[in-house]
Amino acid sequence: MKQSPLFSGLMVAMVFMLLGTLLTSLLMLATNLQENSLYSYTMSIHGIAMLIGGITAGKRSGSKGWYHGGLLGMVYACIVWTIGFLAYDIGLTTQVLYLVVLTTISGALGGMLGIHLKK
Repeated sequence: MKQSPLFSGLMVAMVFMLLGTLLTSLLMLATNLQENSLYSYTMSIHGIAMLIGGITAGKRSGSKGWYHGGLLGMVYACIVWTIGFLAYDIGLTTQVLYLVVLTTISGALGGMLGIHLKK
């Protein structure tokens, strides 16, 4: 049974997002990283996680990597926004729109790279 490229990419992206968040939290605890630059850290984590998730989705799909990766980015951004909306009452802001653009482009780029990797 072949697993869905979207589901597998989403699972890999979530794992890398959680690891990146944990690493950033530990770095902030152990060093003197400032909390005012936390937004750039989180956007970097989301971009890297989506790039890796897009690579996974593109590799699983075998074709149309940009499509599968971009779709993955949009779904990922919707999940992150939904969690933020339910937990913190965050509406649609420019930061959310930036997240959607970042994850869609990162996912599409990862998908294009993923279809060229050997299975």
